[in-house]
Amino acid sequence: MALGRGLGELLGEIENAYENNGALNQVCEIEIDKIKPNPFQPRKIFNQEKLKELANSIKTQGLLQPIIVKKDNDGYVLISGERRLKAVKLNNDDFIKAIIIDIDDNKLREYALIENIQRDDLNILEIAASFSALINEYKITHEELSNIVHKSRSAITNILRLLNLSDYAKKALLQDKITQGHARLLLGLDENTQKKIIDSIIGQKLSVRETEKLIRNLKSNKKNKKKQIKFDFTPLKEIFEDFKKEGLNIKTSSNKITISVKSQQDIEKLKNFFKK
Repeated sequence: MALGRGLGELLGEIENAYENNGALNQVCEIEIDKIKPNPFQPRKIFNQEKLKELANSIKTQGLLQPIIVKKDNDGYVLISGERRLKAVKLNNDDFIKAIIIDIDDNKLREYALIENIQRDDLNILEIAASFSALINEYKITHEELSNIVHKSRSAITNILRLLNLSDYAKKALLQDKITQGHARLLLGLDENTQKKIIDSIIGQKLSVRETEKLIRNLKSNKKNKKKQIKFDFTPLKEIFEDFKKEGLNIKTSSNKITISVKSQQDIEKLKNFFKK
């Protein structure tokens, strides 16, 4: 599908649904049990504390913004307003205010995606998934999407890159255990390293700047290890044999010789050996 018509009209249709006073779009009360979720809803995690706050607000002030649904064979399909629906359910209400609109089933996915990316409280990873779905659905570039959702092209690209995180990192980001700033620093690291860094962020409550320093030190240590020169200790073989004859424990690594002593007697043996 070409960009031309599609997204521009879809963006406006959601707003028009609230403003249209036609008979089909009037606010009515419908049974909550007859409402099915939108199968294309990109949102997966809902903050339970915020849902409770919204439920209390609705109980006190009423539902100020109706949900939007479409008719289905034996009920309705939710198009917009899943948080409001969940909050009303917490109040154990049987009915909810809704606007019923008539749209094709093939638009359900686009409505869910667009309605979500315009919300401020959507998790950044869910926004990334929505951006990716829109790009693939409409075959548009990052630049074209940036004009539609009013974000810079670089912001779009950076958000989409978060989809390359490990599953462990994605889960931490979805659960707000790490921030978007933390997550960006993890890009390019292997899965095990991402896990170690995330555990450090959570356990030590590291800021983004502290995490950046931790990763920089980690990379530096790895780089230094790679630079270590491995020496050939063969010329010292006879000397090592003499040490062993004296009962001294000597070991070698890439650039280090270690002599272990277990008693004062071992120290005297060393002293005598170096006097030779």
